[in-house]
Order: sequence, then C-alpha cells, then structure tokens
Amino acid sequence: MSVYSRGGRANPGAWNRLKPANYDPLEAVGLPSKGDARLLDHKAQERYYTKIVERYMAFCSDAGRGDELLRRMAQLDVKGENSKNDKPKVIKPQSVAPRSTVELFLKTMPTEIGTNGQKDLSMIIMAMRKLREGIVASNRVDDFSIQAYIFCIRLSILVKQMESYHPAILHLLKRMHPVQPLTKTELQEFVSYLVLDLACRQNDLAEAHAMRHKWGLKDAKVDATLRALTHDNYFLFWKVRKSVDGHKAKLMEFAEDTVRRQALKCLGRGYLSIELNSLEQYTNTTWPSLIGDYGVGWQLEATKVIIRKPKAR
Repeated sequence: MSVYSRGGRANPGAWNRLKPANYDPLEAVGLPSKGDARLLDHKAQERYYTKIVERYMAFCSDAGRGDELLRRMAQLDVKGENSKNDKPKVIKPQSVAPRSTVELFLKTMPTEIGTNGQKDLSMIIMAMRKLREGIVASNRVDDFSIQAYIFCIRLSILVKQMESYHPAILHLLKRMHPVQPLTKTELQEFVSYLVLDLACRQNDLAEAHAMRHKWGLKDAKVDATLRALTHDNYFLFWKVRKSVDGHKAKLMEFAEDTVRRQALKCLGRGYLSIELNSLEQYTNTTWPSLIGDYGVGWQLEATKVIIRKPKAR
C-alpha cells in the first residue's frame, strides 16, 4: 500500500511506524586493524576515550555504586594528590575526563552485573581495544596515551581480561615508558601487575622473579605473594590476598584454585581431623564448595571435619 493517500497527502501513520536507528558512538567506530582510520586522529582518540569513560561511569552508577562514588569524589583532596616528587600527569585537552575522577571508578567492579550490564561491559572492553589500536597505529606516546592505557589496563584487570591487560602492560612498560616516563608510583604499580600475572596466572615464578629484579620492584606484598607460591604457603597467600587492593587481588585470583588444592593436600596428609572454621579459613572457601567443586570426601560431624579415622590396632 502506498504511504500516500488520495489527494497526494502523506499518511502520517505509516511514517510514525518508522523508528530512528539506535546510534551508539562506541560501536559506530571500527577497529583500526580492520581498516577504520578514524581513531588515527589524535582529537578523535581523545573524544572516543571520554565517551568510554562516560559509559563506564554510567555502568558503575547503574550497578548501584553511584552514591559511594559521589561521596568519595566529594572528599577528594586535590592538593594532597599532587606531591613534588610524584605529580600525576595533566591532560590539556578539555574533552578528556579528569584523571582523579576516573580513578575513583576503577577501585573495584560492581559485584552484581545483570544481562544489560554484561553487554555494556563487553562493549566498553571492545571500545578500549579500538582505542589502543588507534594509539599504537598512530605512534602516539604522550600524556594522553599514557592515561588511556592506564585506564584500559586497570579496567581489564578488574574484569580479568588477560587478552587486554597483558599486551597493554607490555606496551606501556617497553614502548611508552622509555619515551614518556611513568611516575615512580605508576611504574611500581604496573610492574607489580606484570609480576603477579606471571606468578599467578602463568605460573612462571622464575620469570616473575626475573621481572621483579629487572624493574627493581619494591613491593612487600608482591614479595610475600611470590614467597607464598614458591613455598606452597597457603596461610601466607590468603593473608596477603585479603590485604591487597582490588587490582592485585584480581590477579591473585588466578592462583586461588592451585593454592586451595595444595592446602587440601597438606591438610589431608597431616591431620586426622580439623575444625570446620579452620578448614574454611585455610582454603578460603565454604564447606559446600569444597564438597561440590573440589570433590572433598571428608565427613562433617557437628563442627569437626573427619579427614581420616585412625587405624585400629
């Protein structure tokens, strides 16, 4: 049927059925590696980065962290952040989100993420990949590119996207830092992430120690983590795990399963029985999880776990 009625007048009902196409600025831009050259422009990179940050802030607020973030932003001491020896880089373009504000949203991830939230998060991760490709392809190394990479690495660690954070850390340390030096605090932070990733996810303690020595890392908690993994010290591992910040804790999660199984082996060999609360403390998990996820066949009697019964004489 024609959209026009008799007399040449348009039928308004037909046009009203047409819905405007949903335009998402993060999805509209393609990957530079696939031929989209828009993110090779420096101004476009800065605008795109701001859109990514805004989307992530909205994602966090929708997940229920808005009130806490606003409270912490209100208490932010800007003067206290800028010390003489370790002054954060200042990004000149006005379109770029303030660095101190962005960092407040990168402390921890929301604990509960719905289906829509997962979709938004996947879109943000893909957008960060596009931005990183644009920065690398344009050979850009300056304060802005450093800030963008720092944001991408921290967020990728929180969502345990090793495909994103691992190459980004290597590029930041090996390609960007020699040209545009990180502050001492930043350098220690991202070297610590590299060392923890090697030790906890890749299970390469030798390389982790080598990187720690090469970059001169001075971090007591990272040292304690390496020591715990080297000596199968599950008690020390859980102690450190509970004391580190959210990013290091996420990296340590990669080693949790190995440490937990090692703890079960040690307890199984050395004890006939153990109190339930002690077992859950040493394995950092619950009794139902030990039974369902780890196949523990021990018996629970009241508050005591019977590992094995003594042999009758």
